[in-house]
Amino acid sequence: MYNHWMSHYRALRRILAKRLSGQGVVHLQGGKPVPRNFDVEYPFRQSSDFLYMTGVEEPGCHLVLDGARETLLVPRIDAHHRVWEGHVPNPAQAKKLFNVDRVMYADELKKALRGRRCVTPAKLRDALDDMRAVKTDGELELMRRANVVSGAAHAAVMKAAKPGLREYELQALFDSACLKAGLKHLAYPSIVAAGVNSAVLHYRKNDGRLQSGDLLLIDAGAELGGYAADITRTFPINGQFTRRQRDVYSVVLEAQKQCIARARPGVISADLHVHSMRIIAEGLKSLGFLTGETDGLVENGAVRLFYPHGLTHMLGLDVHDVTGGKRRVLPNPTKVPIRFVAKLEPGFVITMEPGVYFIEALLKDPAQRRKHRGSVNFAKADSFLDFGGIRIEDDIVIRDGAAENLTRVPKEIEAVEAACAR
Repeated sequence: MYNHWMSHYRALRRILAKRLSGQGVVHLQGGKPVPRNFDVEYPFRQSSDFLYMTGVEEPGCHLVLDGARETLLVPRIDAHHRVWEGHVPNPAQAKKLFNVDRVMYADELKKALRGRRCVTPAKLRDALDDMRAVKTDGELELMRRANVVSGAAHAAVMKAAKPGLREYELQALFDSACLKAGLKHLAYPSIVAAGVNSAVLHYRKNDGRLQSGDLLLIDAGAELGGYAADITRTFPINGQFTRRQRDVYSVVLEAQKQCIARARPGVISADLHVHSMRIIAEGLKSLGFLTGETDGLVENGAVRLFYPHGLTHMLGLDVHDVTGGKRRVLPNPTKVPIRFVAKLEPGFVITMEPGVYFIEALLKDPAQRRKHRGSVNFAKADSFLDFGGIRIEDDIVIRDGAAENLTRVPKEIEAVEAACAR
């Protein structure tokens, strides 16, 4: 398995070298340890580009591609380092282990680059973005496995949640389930948000107490070989949705399912986002929060008071992964401000994560209330400020036919309640 992956990385390096042939030598620097204080460092995670090209997880390395010749540069490790940190491959071992032509020490970088013109950072960035956008079968297999482990951890949280627990207790359960399965790194800090905290989009405190009758939103995923899972589920803490929770949850679920069904090669991501906004606007109209013509509610921003984030982003070695390089850059074809605009291609992995939230900072904003007083039933919205928010997020592979959903965590209402049963 390991030899297979070293061949995979070598093939990618050859592709990159060929793409940039004649433009100079490629120099790629790996990540460095980040000090936390004195002799303590933050846990090291290799930079995504370097991991993509080499599979090397040790810090302080460099890669030089001079045509077809590959040079890996590794730190010069002394006996003192080995006493404290353990074994680090020497150059001969690293050459065999990482399947490169030559290994030098990192302090010899000037020698390795002497007299050579390097590819500009902009050209290197564009080439790497273009390559990383389309996932290989091997990369997809890592993402499937990351989803399986992360999904099992989500299911464990659903089953364990009960009134009286603290959010960090469920965070610990999720994190430990991933670690026990051998996934040492989370793809991002876990969001575990109960009650009104679930309306904070990037909630980080994770110290609130769970209350019966409230919802819990968990946005969490682990990574395998650097490749991320990004999953969100929202469920009732006591195991049973209330009527109003079911109503709002159904709107979000319908938006997600419709957008997954529409995800095909050639579809513009911004158009998918607008479609999700229309579904949510229609749902909020049916529940009495919005009134008026649907397209108007989307274009004038009324629906964004309840759905203020994007539907989707790329996923891979970064949880918000590269978007594909200059050749894939598209103008926004809609009247709605959207950051991620791309034509979907086979091999893209994207998230699908619509949501509805009752956020006091938006709904109580005087300027927003003046602007949308004819479109938003603010009295009803105010009565939901104790509700929090609902987000449902799956990881989707774009295929020539129907999209492949990597995420297998319950999300239908009956299935969620069954998963919460103890």
